[in-house]
Amino acid sequence: MAQPLPSDKAEEASGVTRQRVVIVNKHGEKLVGVLHETGSKKLAILCHGFRASKDDKTLLNLSAALTRERISAFRFDFAGNGESEGVFQYGNYRREADDLRAVVLYWSEQKYEISAILGHSKGGNVVLLYASMYHDVPIVINLSGRFALDRGIEGRLGKEFMQRIKKDGFIDVKDRTGKVEYRVTEESLMDRLNTDMHASNLSIDQECRLGS
Repeated sequence: MAQPLPSDKAEEASGVTRQRVVIVNKHGEKLVGVLHETGSKKLAILCHGFRASKDDKTLLNLSAALTRERISAFRFDFAGNGESEGVFQYGNYRREADDLRAVVLYWSEQKYEISAILGHSKGGNVVLLYASMYHDVPIVINLSGRFALDRGIEGRLGKEFMQRIKKDGFIDVKDRTGKVEYRVTEESLMDRLNTDMHASNLSIDQECRLGS
């Protein structure tokens, strides 16, 4: 399902159009994205980071850079983020790779050539996981994705996070005012801890070009 959207002045001047596109993932959830259509069937798919969205400034800048090179771009919200359906989860790395799979298949069916997948921050992990599971995209670009996913958790969840989550089953992450920003369940935490980026990278096709 596609719906025309207004383009900015630079895009209009270069003949680029925008369309709001809804793609259904394998769980029946609607994923909302924006296609920057240059007229070329070469398409780059852009993936946002943790608690971000398709409207993240990094993805907007990447879309602009790609369309200047006459490459069409599609940026979308993972399930549970932005406009997409679903429930936000702290982990969900492989589930987000499944979302990306649904997007790749959709555009392939629309006769686009998927030239590259690009991910920022957590999205960088997702595109690498995708490339380790499927071998159908020639260029994969990881922008600031974390390699060691067992690191950096204490900074968000506090010390002794494992003991706390084993005791209560979850940890609520709060802002400075005490408002709950999101909940980390034991399942979602273990999803992150059990995601081995080193092993995944070794499974990527040697002919795939990796960039960062």
